[in-house]
Formats: sequence, structure tokens, C-alpha cells
Amino acid sequence: MDVKAIEAKIFATPVPKVKKVALAYSGGLDSSLSIELLRRAYKVRDIVPITCDVGQGDEEIRVSKAKAKTLGVKPILIDLKKEFTENWLARAIRANSDYEGYPVSTSMTRQLVAREVAQKGRELGCDALMEGSTGKGNDQYRMHNVFKMFAPGLQILVPVRDFDMTRGEERVLCEAWGVPVDEQIEGGDDKTMWCRSIASGAIGLDQELPDEIWMWLVPPEKAPDKTEEITIQFTEGIPTHLDGRKMPLGRLIPQLNVIAGRSGVGKIDMFEDGIMDLKSREIYEAPAAHVVLRCHRDLEQFCLTKDELAFKRIVEAKWAYLVYHGMWFHPLRAELDAFVAASQKFVSGTYRVGLYKGNVDIRKRESATSLFSPEIRSIKAKGFSQTACRDAALVRGIPFEILARRGGIED
Repeated sequence: MDVKAIEAKIFATPVPKVKKVALAYSGGLDSSLSIELLRRAYKVRDIVPITCDVGQGDEEIRVSKAKAKTLGVKPILIDLKKEFTENWLARAIRANSDYEGYPVSTSMTRQLVAREVAQKGRELGCDALMEGSTGKGNDQYRMHNVFKMFAPGLQILVPVRDFDMTRGEERVLCEAWGVPVDEQIEGGDDKTMWCRSIASGAIGLDQELPDEIWMWLVPPEKAPDKTEEITIQFTEGIPTHLDGRKMPLGRLIPQLNVIAGRSGVGKIDMFEDGIMDLKSREIYEAPAAHVVLRCHRDLEQFCLTKDELAFKRIVEAKWAYLVYHGMWFHPLRAELDAFVAASQKFVSGTYRVGLYKGNVDIRKRESATSLFSPEIRSIKAKGFSQTACRDAALVRGIPFEILARRGGIED
């Protein structure tokens, strides 16, 4: 690719006149290049990079700071780990967060980051906000929605989209302009403690995945030939203890990522229908989420009534849809959360789980609030007189007898 042609395209594109810009800065390729684009294309000298720590890890924060130093900027660091885990992630667990098989994570953090950038931008007198989304993905909508809600009067700049750049063109510019890049795989990654997205939108249909792309996951065929057992205790729908030790989600989830990941648990390779109704092959690793959600759903089956479960599945689907589609701050999400929170009053118990080469095997369940009553239901127990159900079965069968009289029954 010719860097001169790429520069000509960019510099020929009209841009709004802005003076002070708050940038959502992660240290990835897009946000790093955005700093140079602000200087060269937008002619902005007052750049306010904002880095939000949502649990991506100390190493990633360290690398982003080092890149910022190379680029001649000093980001504002905002620690959001506690809020993300205790507010956002806790709600996601209770709602069994799942969008087509993806445990919503980046969908949440993008909106949390956007809120902070918008609020900080307004506080510091910025006249524009910038983020590094592409025009083919989901994050542009998530960030835009939140920017508009928390800073409705500010300009929104999305250079990768607005200059219509491909990933290859971005890399050429980075090399020419001295922007540091260290992607393992084209497309990079996005990591929180709940789920790591790998090269979103860049994975080919039959592209093989090298082992070195995984952060927590040991491929199942390379995992130990021995089952590793753990116990997880839930209190009103939230994991509170791991192997008998009480700990906050911010400690429990990272530890479980390592434990479950080394047993080959947590790989997700799926087709995903994005906000634009375009399908992409998406790769995630989410060892802790895989185990926690598996146990939490089972615990709900243990403790909730049939009608509660049926209705909650409807609520969960809508909850995940709203969050995925950038609608965390929509009033309906909070209203759905009210039902979810009420449903968790009796969802408490302890699970012993076996982890083996990608499998999660529930081995023991305990709950003082379960609705499981084998002394009544089991065919091995007396429980109650079965003859009492004769008349109940007769009544339940009457509608079918009436249908039989009408005829026209199809196989």
C-alpha cells in the first residue's frame, strides 16, 4: 500500500473544526493512531487521552502507558474495576448474560468507558469526543449512544470509520508515522476479566487459530489428563466463594479464569449477528464465565419455579439484546434488572465442579433454598398417595377427549 495515497485520502476528507478532544485511549492500534490523526488531520493540539481500567490487567495498562509516552501524551487513568465487577458484571451473571452464545462483556465495557469519557470530556471543557471504532462493527453504535446521552452537545469523531480506512491502511500509517503497534493477530484483542475477544471481525471462515493467541486457555488436547475439582458458592445469584474462600468478584473471576483455562474450558468459536445484521466469525475465551454461568443456570433450575424460569428466559434474552446493542442506559434495562434482582432472593448454594479438557461436570449441588423434594417426587419414595392423581389426570384429559370428538387430528 502507498502511504502517500492513504494520506491523500485522509487529508482530502472534510473534518469538523474542534479545539479540545477527549479520546477513549486503550493503547491499541486504533486509539494510538487516533492521536496522530488528531494532530495531522484534525489539527488539534489539546488532546485528552482517557484510559479506563475495567480489569484488562496490569500488563495491558503498563503497555498502554508506554505507548502513550512514545506518542507524547499522558493519559488520565480511571479505575473502574470495582464498578464493573460489582455493578455491571454482577448484573450480567444474575441475568445469565448470553447473546447468541457470547457472554456479553465488551458490550458492557464499551458503554462504561464511553460514559466516563463523555463525563470527563464535559468536565474538562472539551468540544469533541473521539473513539476508534470501525464502520463495520458494533462498538460505533455503543459508544455513540452513550456519548449522546452523557455529552449531547459535543462533536463525535470516529476516524477509522470517517476516513474509511482498512486495517492494512492503518498499519501502513502507523509504520510511517511512528505509532507503536504490537498486535499478535490482525484485529487485536479486547480483554476484560469476564471475556476476551480475539481479532473481532477479522477471522476468516476456515482460518486456523494458533495456540499462542490464547491468554488463559490451554487447548483441550494439551490440557492435563486429570480432572481438577473446584467449589463455587453463590449468594443470591452472585459467586461469593471459590474453594471455600470468600472473595469479591474482582478476585474470584481472574482466579477462575486461570484454573478453568488450564483445563481447556472457555473457548467460543461462533457466528455472531452484529448490530448491522451482518454475520461474523467471532472468537472468544471466557473460562470463568463458562463455569459460572453453567452453575448459575443450574442453580436457578434447582431453586426457582417453572413459571419463574420460563419468564426469566424471556427477560434474559431481552436483557442481553439491549446490552449488546448499546442500550445499557435505556430505561428498559433497569426495569428488567428489577425483575432479575427479585428472582435471585432464593438462588443460593454451593457447587462442586470437575474440569477436564474443556468439559464442566457438576458433581455435587447443595442449597438450603432449593425446590427439589425427592421425598415427594422420587418414584422410590412413598411421598403421597398416587391414587389421588387419578381424578387430576381425568380432568386434564377432558380437552383432548373433546378434540377427539371433533376429529381432524393430524399426525
